[in-house]
Amino acid sequence: MADLSRAAEAARRAASVLLRGAGARSVMLRIPAPAIAGDASEQLGLAVPQFQDVELAPVVFRATSARTAEGKAARRELLVSATAIETLTGSHDFASTAALFASAFGVLVDQSLLAITSATELTAGDAICGYRLQLHESTADTL
Repeated sequence: MADLSRAAEAARRAASVLLRGAGARSVMLRIPAPAIAGDASEQLGLAVPQFQDVELAPVVFRATSARTAEGKAARRELLVSATAIETLTGSHDFASTAALFASAFGVLVDQSLLAITSATELTAGDAICGYRLQLHESTADTL
């Protein structure tokens, strides 16, 4: 049993090193800000939703297809270290990584906000080593 956990940890560390070596960078994940307890305007839905940007690193950002002739938005892909996601999931009280990605408003890359269309786990053996996020560029892509 101990050998399996050591092998899983080694695979996770190797994935993080590979991401760093493959031109890693950091991006910002835009998630909802925590609710303010006792705020009547928030409880009634009158307050403007607040968001916070949290850093994701190491990540590799790449284009998966170019903009089409019809002007459809380009697709992008983000490879993220599992340790970065699990740290973020635990520190912001999300029940799971699926809940984190479902509630995220998008990913901020170089002042462009990209929507998350899907998130899949990258595994080595039985260990989750990273996540692949499929991103969609919106028409109003600058903030």
